[in-house]
Amino acid sequence: MFQRLKIDRLGQRGEGVAQGREGQVFVPYALPGDEITADVDGERGALAEIVTPSKDRIEPFCPHYSICGGCAVQALEISAYRAWKRGLVVAALNHAGVKAQVRELMDAHGEGRRRATFHARVLRDGLNRATIRSGFMRARAHDIVDIEACPILAPAMKDAPMAARAIATALASLDKPLDITLTSTLEGLDADFRGSGRINEELQQALVKVSARHDLARMSNHGEVVIERRTPTLKMGRATLSPPPGTFLQATQAGEDVLVGLVLDAIGAHAPKAKRIADLFAGVGTFSLRLAERFMFHAVEEDAAAVNALEAASRSASGLRQVSGEVRDLFRRPLAGDELKLYDAVVIDPPRAGAEAQMRELCTSSVSLVVSVSCNVQSFARDARILMDGGYAMGPVTPVDQFRHSPHVEMVASFTKAQKAKKRLLG
Repeated sequence: MFQRLKIDRLGQRGEGVAQGREGQVFVPYALPGDEITADVDGERGALAEIVTPSKDRIEPFCPHYSICGGCAVQALEISAYRAWKRGLVVAALNHAGVKAQVRELMDAHGEGRRRATFHARVLRDGLNRATIRSGFMRARAHDIVDIEACPILAPAMKDAPMAARAIATALASLDKPLDITLTSTLEGLDADFRGSGRINEELQQALVKVSARHDLARMSNHGEVVIERRTPTLKMGRATLSPPPGTFLQATQAGEDVLVGLVLDAIGAHAPKAKRIADLFAGVGTFSLRLAERFMFHAVEEDAAAVNALEAASRSASGLRQVSGEVRDLFRRPLAGDELKLYDAVVIDPPRAGAEAQMRELCTSSVSLVVSVSCNVQSFARDARILMDGGYAMGPVTPVDQFRHSPHVEMVASFTKAQKAKKRLLG
């Protein structure tokens, strides 16, 4: 049903929100101030026409915008965009009852994304002829938008869309949906595909040709190396890391630099004499390896391959203090209060689900400084509330934008425990 709507605001996903005939309507690619017509189905609307554009609407720079679901708000003027993204953090904190200063949004896009996941599907017509679709998902749909170039990728990722298509084409006979992650490394692109299952020798030979044609450093099938022409490496401070296939990294190099700088500033301001720090949900050592020039670190991470990689990187680097690693599922077995007494400070960077169990253990500990890094506003706000209820005072929150044009935002905040704070176990 077509309705004429006036967009009031942007929602958490970057969709325009309007009051329709039967309630709120969420319309992708519509902006506050737009007067539009939309095809409305319940609370969802599909943008049909912009009758009167918002004063903050600008020309998008990507030809795939409004088709590809990767960028939600590319047509929003930069100051309005920055205010909206900072507002996501403010709203989540308010909803959780957390009072905190939220600083201005820090840009961390840099050269662009150094890592991207492409989706690939094989479509067959009535004559069983195959067509390869390779790219990003359409907004609110499982359809794939074919992508040959993406302007938000870093220059070193220029060939990534076509390399992903070549991998999908080589594996087309399997008729399986694939997720293909490509990462820029010092030795070239590192590819990890998932969804194919085991591949036979014939398909492996086809992949060898793809690897040579696109000069891929390494190719892996669900974390298992298939072809390695060069061992991929990344610089993390003084350390040189050989990342496991498909491992998590910050989306941009600038994002990593900004987050590490904010964590270092927090430690310098609140625990300048710290000697030993725990890095929880450490991944491959984004913080441990960069900050080990000044502090001893104990890195705790569930992924054994990531822990092995960070320990190897620390051993081969010069000028670093001790970095130890521990393989541990912090969701099921968080570090307890008596274990945490070994550390002068804790840096914690959990997945999107947050770290509720670990935060509750921190509240029982004597750790005076917790530096929290998060990529999810809701879980960040919930975890902040836990720490504050457990005796920690929250400092200013710095929102960091390394996922430009999307609703995703990183946050960094420090939590200090006053000496006279009353400790209590939270059930």
